[in-house]
Amino acid sequence: MTNPRRHKAATPTLLRRLLAGAASVALIASLSACSDTNPGAGGGQSDRPVVLTTFTVLADIAQNVAGDKLQVESITKVGAEIHGYEPTPQDIAKASRAQLILDHGMNLEGWFTQFVEEIDVPHAVVSEGVEPIDITEDSYAGKPNPHAWMSPLNVQVYVENIRDAFIELDPANSAVYTENARAYNLELKQLQDNLVAGLSDLEPNHRAIVSCEGAFSYLARDADLTEKYIWAVNAEQQATPRQIASAIEFVKENQVPAVFCESTVSDAPMQQVVQASGSKFGGVLYVDSLSEADGPVPTYLDLIRHDSKVILEALTGKSS
Repeated sequence: MTNPRRHKAATPTLLRRLLAGAASVALIASLSACSDTNPGAGGGQSDRPVVLTTFTVLADIAQNVAGDKLQVESITKVGAEIHGYEPTPQDIAKASRAQLILDHGMNLEGWFTQFVEEIDVPHAVVSEGVEPIDITEDSYAGKPNPHAWMSPLNVQVYVENIRDAFIELDPANSAVYTENARAYNLELKQLQDNLVAGLSDLEPNHRAIVSCEGAFSYLARDADLTEKYIWAVNAEQQATPRQIASAIEFVKENQVPAVFCESTVSDAPMQQVVQASGSKFGGVLYVDSLSEADGPVPTYLDLIRHDSKVILEALTGKSS
């Protein structure tokens, strides 16, 4: 992995806009320090170094590597849509007091480059080294599908990158980060094995996952499924009639028994597919965000378990 990098300052436009109306960055930072509620925040203020991540899934993965040595926080909150997120003044304040920022890369966070332009904090890209799968449809065709964390195999690469970034940040605890990363990667391997084994029971004509967003390319590859989606990336505000018609045609031709939608977007377009195709709505899948602690997917491991269970039960009609 490359060393955590610092961005050169470009234009101050975004920073000025975000801080407009604020009395001072210091005041915002003070308010932010008193209201850390994101997953991985560690329950409030701490003397531990602060690591900021771009979304909740990444925060949970990073916290497993950090253990109790670092305070990991997410910029976006539970339920937030990550692709078109608009940073707030409080986000700027959080970033300015962090010792390290972890971003995903692969064009996931379109807003991130401007976000860090004038923040003098090193950052590391966790997806470096992952082999991307390119999007094949719509205006994003040819660009890498950013949802690489939907493969636990890819997340093992994330963990190694995070471990290296933490060791550079805090070399005194390198042994802790190394052991935490090793233990978590063992859990990820078991998760991957269980995912593939569970979905291997699907009948050949059921081996298709149809979702609102094209977020399951890596999961589909690992489990030998065919993927179909209405739109490629959630940054698109609404489905077009052509996209919906394409999904309907696919479901009809392949007699797909169930279709799905993600937790961070409306399922209304997919309900049109259900009505027109005779398929059923299989349930809500989680991709871009974890749930609250008492919800169905409070951790990344829970997210993969939940999604594979929902997919399997919907496509087979059997409870796992």
